Amino acid sequence: MLSVLIVDDEELARLRLRALVGECEAPAAEVAGEAASAVQALSWLTQQSCDVVLLDIQMPGADGTQLAAQLRSQAQAPAVIFVTAHPEHAVTAFDLEAVDYLTKPVRRERLQAALARAAERLKARAGSPGEGSEPVFVVNDRGRVTRVPLSEVLYLKAELKYVTLRTARHTYVLDDSLSELEERLGDRFLRIHRNALVARKAVRALERRLAPAEDDEGGKEGWAVRLDGVDEWLGVSRRQVAGVRDALTRQGL
Repeated sequence: MLSVLIVDDEELARLRLRALVGECEAPAAEVAGEAASAVQALSWLTQQSCDVVLLDIQMPGADGTQLAAQLRSQAQAPAVIFVTAHPEHAVTAFDLEAVDYLTKPVRRERLQAALARAAERLKARAGSPGEGSEPVFVVNDRGRVTRVPLSEVLYLKAELKYVTLRTARHTYVLDDSLSELEERLGDRFLRIHRNALVARKAVRALERRLAPAEDDEGGKEGWAVRLDGVDEWLGVSRRQVAGVRDALTRQGL
């Protein structure tokens, strides 16, 4: 049975979550404690422990993201599930490695699914330290908050004021800038153009091709990469070609 700490400054919200936790069965969970602020939560956690924290974001004093950042630094940190009325904060969960991001009013089925993911992560962590904590993008897709594992991302491309995130089956839109994402993603992604980052492991070929007519360089010959899982090519800028070729050569491509 999972032990749960509920952190929310609104008493009615805590009562609602307590009732929902009691209705969950697979895995079963019980509320071990409650806190109305980040300070109270930290005080509680210095004396007791829990498996999961159901965490609101906007609270007086330190907010939920600050608390999650503190918990993340602990050796045996509980799994964090954000529960908030503000979906615009969802992308922040990418950095904090939250298990899930639930928007109020929370449905029992969504909470049940989030607790199941928390149980899987805790099990993986116990079986092999360092596993079970794969980073994810948390995106707001037409009003629905979706978790996209980093391993599924093929490329990120700047489009006007937004960044397009592409997987083999879906396309999502992010508000983050491409430069910010590049810093957060590290060497798992490769800069191929001022407007594009690609997953190193997804690249299957680097070739000279004619640029599509709709591109700025339409009709001109240039370099492009083909990615695994999608039937499309992405242009490589002339200043990035040498770096891309070198990176792919080191990978054996």
